[in-house]
Amino acid sequence: MPVKVVMQNELTMGAADRIREMAEVVVDPELKQVSGADIVVVGRGPADAAFMSRAGNRLKMLATPGIGVDKIDVEAAGERGIVVIHNPDAPSQSTAEHTVALLTALAARVMTGDRFLREGRSLDREKMRGTELRGRNLGVVGYGRIGRRVAAACALGLGMNVRVCDPLVDQGQETPEGVTLTGDFHSVFTDAKFVTLHVPLAPGTRHLVGERELRMIPEGGYLVNASRGSVVDEQALIRALREGHLAGAALDVTDPEPPLPDNPLLAMDNVIVTPHIASNTDLGVHAMMHGVADQIAQVIAGEPPRSMVDPKVWPGRFAGWSAADC
Repeated sequence: MPVKVVMQNELTMGAADRIREMAEVVVDPELKQVSGADIVVVGRGPADAAFMSRAGNRLKMLATPGIGVDKIDVEAAGERGIVVIHNPDAPSQSTAEHTVALLTALAARVMTGDRFLREGRSLDREKMRGTELRGRNLGVVGYGRIGRRVAAACALGLGMNVRVCDPLVDQGQETPEGVTLTGDFHSVFTDAKFVTLHVPLAPGTRHLVGERELRMIPEGGYLVNASRGSVVDEQALIRALREGHLAGAALDVTDPEPPLPDNPLLAMDNVIVTPHIASNTDLGVHAMMHGVADQIAQVIAGEPPRSMVDPKVWPGRFAGWSAADC
């Protein structure tokens, strides 16, 4: 029996065809055909404990093309010896660039002006007045692959004063000119004109930014979120915008996704909402698709995949397994 790979969404840009040269590929949007699968490529998920039990004991690896693994129960997978892989660096540059684009578009009132002209409204010069970024304070929550790129671009490229908080990084490490690390989470909000978020969704980060944090941003400040929608208490954000405490927000993610048609954020002139497309660039998608194919090729060759969420699980169910025996 050949190696069986089930894809919730078919990998594009030639990646699925590469895998077909190594294994049997089943594209199954509802994940109803996972029984007997060796590898499952998860899209929208969910891949929880019940799903893993349904897949059976042949399941050895769960893969996701992107960075986030919030659709996969990583703990349940580890308990079963199932390796979980992702592509932590593949979409990082694209997501960072999208974040900076959201920030600059928000500051320059790009979308507000676009809406006024398209809808034939008379231009309110006060509403159209932008915010110059040079010399302004930017708070960055999370200093991983994306947060680092955003912090450097805004400090070195835009001349902003950047303060970053990430409890998981070495506070004494060297940073680009204009970037300061702090261990005080709330200090990145208290004097920031802009705050941008770059943390994964986990139990400890759900509603990490709520009423308290939003009100710490000085009146007239802005929030940018290209991480996960649930990292922000969306109702608290709506209140802060409606009451005028925040001057605007730019979001590539919402809670839920897609946003409901009556979500107040969609009707606000001072809010930019994009449909979770930060990583959806030519190079970003290619790196994600082929990052999965590369790692499937690695395990079929008997090698550990390069981007395991928890390397301690390896070899897990791959112990003693050989694709040549299938």
